[in-house]
Amino acid sequence: MISEQAWADARLLWDYHHMRHEVRPCSVAIGLGSHDLGVADTTVDLYRRGMAPLIVFTGATSPTTRERMPRGEAVHYRERALELGVPSSAVLVEPRARNTGENIRFSRALLEDAGAEVSSVLLVSKPYEERRAYATARKLWPETEFVCASTPMSFEQYVESIHDVRMVLDMLVGALQRLLIYPEQGFMVPLPVPDDVTEAYERLCREGYVSRLITGRVKSDN
Repeated sequence: MISEQAWADARLLWDYHHMRHEVRPCSVAIGLGSHDLGVADTTVDLYRRGMAPLIVFTGATSPTTRERMPRGEAVHYRERALELGVPSSAVLVEPRARNTGENIRFSRALLEDAGAEVSSVLLVSKPYEERRAYATARKLWPETEFVCASTPMSFEQYVESIHDVRMVLDMLVGALQRLLIYPEQGFMVPLPVPDDVTEAYERLCREGYVSRLITGRVKSDN
């Protein structure tokens, strides 16, 4: 049973994680792999709207995707895009990345190898990963402009679509922790975190939404 306070705190984190960028045409759209196939659908929608002439899907597998996406997140995303009518020539696959930092680094290398000229990137992620993805991309690819995008939906709609409220709260908390600790580890640029967001995060931790928290020494961007 999720307490009323936990719901309120989770909504606050949800709102904070959104960058609220205005979507505009970019050199390429990069869809960050995850358990959420909606990222692929949103990337395809943006492609159809003329927001990017080329798509990169990036991601291997993780504990949350190994069963549902056995061929790898990027491969399943590409298959979804082709099902939706995107030509194969417009989709590149980066199948090795296992964290957000690798998503950015490996996608950049793939695009360089393909000879693509990139001055701006439409960065497509799960809704609550926008800010984390942006902070990571700004650190690792500073000369490029990033515009964040995700499937437009409310917190309640997202929880209903995933069918696992506890996992969503755990993910919200984990994403916030990384924004707090990764800048000092060199994995992200620092972004301001309001006091009320930090307090909500701490309450959720005390209530036990900690399965996605990093403990001990940080070695990589997970």
